[in-house]
Amino acid sequence: MPRGSPKAPPIRVLIAKPGLDGHDRGAKVVARALRDAGMEVIYAGLRQTPEAIVESAIEEDVDLIGLSILSGAHMVLFPRVLKLLKQREAADVPVFAGGIIPDEDAKRLRRAGVKAIFGPGASLTEIVETARSIARHRA
Repeated sequence: MPRGSPKAPPIRVLIAKPGLDGHDRGAKVVARALRDAGMEVIYAGLRQTPEAIVESAIEEDVDLIGLSILSGAHMVLFPRVLKLLKQREAADVPVFAGGIIPDEDAKRLRRAGVKAIFGPGASLTEIVETARSIARHRA
């Protein structure tokens, strides 16, 4: 039975704020929308290192990682998370992102493996639906 269906365990999502960015309102709004949609959300909080994010994702056995950033360090931090997931043999955990990410950077991040990127004004419905569609589904 697919995860997220009424009888399956809920999709587990880790929401994290990598780097020194101290603005977390958007991440908390998305976390609440995912929780309201029936997902189990683990909020890692502010100023997380890529190493801490990947460690939490593995320890919590999540199906999806959401990263939020406004600091401009996305081209360093997001690829680092993806690299660490691969090194830890957890590359099957999809990553999505939100924040202030220029279009050209978003294209490069998608090519690097970020499954979805949401900018300011993205609808919560779209974020929830995308999260459901890209979450890791286990046999």
